[in-house]
Amino acid sequence: MVVVVDYGAGNLRSVEKALLSLGHEVQVTQDAAVVQRAESLILPGVGAAADTMRALNGLGLTDAVRAYVRAGRPFLGVCMGLQALLTGSEEGGWQPCLDLIPGRVRRLFDGAPSPPELKVPHMGWNRVHQVQAHPIFDGIPDDSYFYFVHSYYVQPEQPGAIAATTDYGFTFPCMLIQDNVIGTQFHPEKSSDLGLRLYDNFVRLSARRLHPAGERR
Repeated sequence: MVVVVDYGAGNLRSVEKALLSLGHEVQVTQDAAVVQRAESLILPGVGAAADTMRALNGLGLTDAVRAYVRAGRPFLGVCMGLQALLTGSEEGGWQPCLDLIPGRVRRLFDGAPSPPELKVPHMGWNRVHQVQAHPIFDGIPDDSYFYFVHSYYVQPEQPGAIAATTDYGFTFPCMLIQDNVIGTQFHPEKSSDLGLRLYDNFVRLSARRLHPAGERR
């Protein structure tokens, strides 16, 4: 069973449909108690950091998500669900986030003019370059294309957390992995077969992490 956090994110149903199409059981919830009991958790998201944190706080989900991650259980954040993991975001000044991965979220090009041919938000297909080996990439060739929609990017304090990068006028982290936490800036649910493969890899990794071979279930 994969639990998907419902705080009003626009891509929520697309994530649910992607997981169901793979044959996985899915529970979409706004219940903090369900989040705390989950064995595999996905935090989707689109939109602004302030709106995301306001919704999580208003539903009583902020502490539940933090407790879940700190318990060492498998977690996947998608787009805003990745950005929310960091200490805070520069969007709209400064917005404190979940502070589960030290670092900040910064605007693309950091206020400098973008090259004329490149627009903000960054929308469309772009290559994802894998910079560390991890089972989440099983069956996904390096430099495969995934679909992006965003104006901000993550900048973790520890470079070792960066799992993949993308070039869009400059090179920025598009995927972080830290212990039990995986986050993608791109949208797997909008990324055709390889996006589905990434979701499937996450669910299978979750099952192996929770029930290693030979462990009594």
